Amino acid sequence: MRKAILLLMLICTIGTTYANPIAALIERVAPGSSNKFELLIKSPKSKTDFFELSQKGDKVVITANNNVSLATGFNWYVKYYAHQHLSWNNMQINLPATLPAVERVERRETQQTLRYYLNYCTFSYSMAFWDWERWQTELDWMALHGINLSLAITGTESVWFNLLKRLGYAREEIDQFISGPAYMAWWQMNNLEGWGGPNSDGWYAQQTKLQQQIIGRMHELGIEPALPGYAGMLPHDSAAKLDVNVSDPGKWCGFPRPAFLQPTDKDFSKIADMYYEELTKLYGEANYYSIDPFHEGGSVEGVDLELAGKTIMKAMKKANPKSTWVIQAWQANPRPTMIEPLHKGDLLVLDLYSESRPMWGADWSAWYRKEGYGKHEWVFNMLLNFGGRTGMHGKMEHLVKTFYDAKAHTSGETMKGVGATMEAIENNPVMFELLYELPWRNNEFKVDKWLKNYTIARYDKYDCQLENSWEILKNTIYNYDSKGTQEGTTESIFAALPGLKINNVSCCSTVHPYYNTDSVKTAAGRFLSVAKEFSENKNYQYDLVDIVRQTVANKGYFVYKDIVDAHAKNDIQGMKEKSREFLMLLLAQDKLLNTEPNFMVGNWVNQARKIGHTLQEKNLNDWNARTLITVWGNRESAFMLHNYAYKEWAGVLKDVYYPRWRDFFINLIIEMETGEKQPEIDYFAMDERWTRMTNPYPYQSQSDPVQTSIHVFDNLVK
Repeated sequence: MRKAILLLMLICTIGTTYANPIAALIERVAPGSSNKFELLIKSPKSKTDFFELSQKGDKVVITANNNVSLATGFNWYVKYYAHQHLSWNNMQINLPATLPAVERVERRETQQTLRYYLNYCTFSYSMAFWDWERWQTELDWMALHGINLSLAITGTESVWFNLLKRLGYAREEIDQFISGPAYMAWWQMNNLEGWGGPNSDGWYAQQTKLQQQIIGRMHELGIEPALPGYAGMLPHDSAAKLDVNVSDPGKWCGFPRPAFLQPTDKDFSKIADMYYEELTKLYGEANYYSIDPFHEGGSVEGVDLELAGKTIMKAMKKANPKSTWVIQAWQANPRPTMIEPLHKGDLLVLDLYSESRPMWGADWSAWYRKEGYGKHEWVFNMLLNFGGRTGMHGKMEHLVKTFYDAKAHTSGETMKGVGATMEAIENNPVMFELLYELPWRNNEFKVDKWLKNYTIARYDKYDCQLENSWEILKNTIYNYDSKGTQEGTTESIFAALPGLKINNVSCCSTVHPYYNTDSVKTAAGRFLSVAKEFSENKNYQYDLVDIVRQTVANKGYFVYKDIVDAHAKNDIQGMKEKSREFLMLLLAQDKLLNTEPNFMVGNWVNQARKIGHTLQEKNLNDWNARTLITVWGNRESAFMLHNYAYKEWAGVLKDVYYPRWRDFFINLIIEMETGEKQPEIDYFAMDERWTRMTNPYPYQSQSDPVQTSIHVFDNLVK
């Protein structure tokens, strides 16, 4: 069976005659260009990763110690010599017939030998409905950015399906345990059961094949997959069903959690062994296993934490003696009592929120741990985005400073690299570009200079207006308080549940800007001033739409404040005028975002339907997709999760947010005119109706992004 799996993975990676997998990658992102490069691997056992750029005749030579370093070197050349930028919104470029020469050998090396990628949540908020074509593009992006260790949880539901069958569970019982397509992240983190399901046989087969393709390509490129290990999770009824000793971890945001199999139970090792057997049958052996017991508030009452750590580790080591346990540092996890007895080198801790709440030993952090992670190795991560909530956000200078502070700290001796643990991707590309360059720059550097070079690469050439715009953004919206713990972007008032005292849209951020909004508007104006020259550049188009979107959202916030003021003064005419202006801005935002596929709900729901093979599968996927980004869960979970993953996307603005605000304003004006209290609006019910709809949305640009941006800015914002 093991040989069959490896053969299948090999078949998935065949289909090209290129001598090196990175040559094939180059062809995918820059068609017809692989023969312009000479790719050499030297010193594969080097203790440091490196790449070197040089010239040989008319060819650019990239020398490196492995394939990922080769891909990183290629991307470095593309950015800093060819002045082009491969980004989520633009993963294909046209290199010139004659490449710009590397006039002097450039060598980059790093002791940060792990560059990690992905949060469990990313698989739900961004990747839930991806097919192989989209995954292939992402894997290329990962290699180009130096990533060599990535969480890989696609298809884990098939492992559990097989395990539960072996344990005697009927199909109906399995369906009540395994979550639906968009909720796999929280099911795998032991937070909920069954929500969003049940899944079809076709889904299990499809996801199994997809994961095999993903892992096959990872191995080809040199990226280590971190497969999900066994954390003790079992269905909530397992005590009676299996006659085992379990504890109840309680609830998560109103959802009952799965049970936790006590490490003292005689069947722990047997069940863990069965889990790893099924995992290995489908996806092969891994050198890293991601295991997160007691995630985000899970109760540990009655659990021997020291024994739990040892038992989980023992089961993992039995599956692969050379493997490493990867664990997330978030809130109370990892519990010191659980990890302290574990051997050095057997555990890798992901410091999940290093830019805002690090645990590695930064004394300014709210989650400060004096001893950090002790002897255990760890990774410095940027979280940045929560729930995929739309908005520009970041801590540019602080990110750089904190990374080099961590290197110089005593905890730096056990720091193995950097990573991105965002809850969603395809946003704020500048921050991820900055993050993944940190390991390759040995000394702290000035962000201003880096940003100037970024704009040259991003837009193919230098422009003083664009440089100035980004300088403004760096000092405002990308300069969030260094010690601030706001979870992600300042939120768009358009997405809020209507009211007169709104402080936040989701549970965990705010609608009140921390930056000078007039300065951001100035930056948008300067972006627009060069529209004629850059109108065909895809990166310019994306960034222009994003910054104008941010400016419209900011304007909406101040119009909302005027509405609150008009209500307080009982100014009915002012209320009518400002509510009309607010709704007009909201619809203009929808029109603007319909020009850029990355900001269109059609991309999300249509992809969800596309991967379904039957009408039933398509409709379930569609419901999962819509529910996650609106009500998220049920009424019991709404207090924390309704709007948590809001999207300022075309389609959602018009069909979800507009009706909320329209009905709210109608009621408010009637109350002001008559003095009669109107019935309370059930926004959960309104949103839930939309989740049950199956109407299609466009997923390609509906009008010119540049001209629409100019029109919206000049007529509604300027």
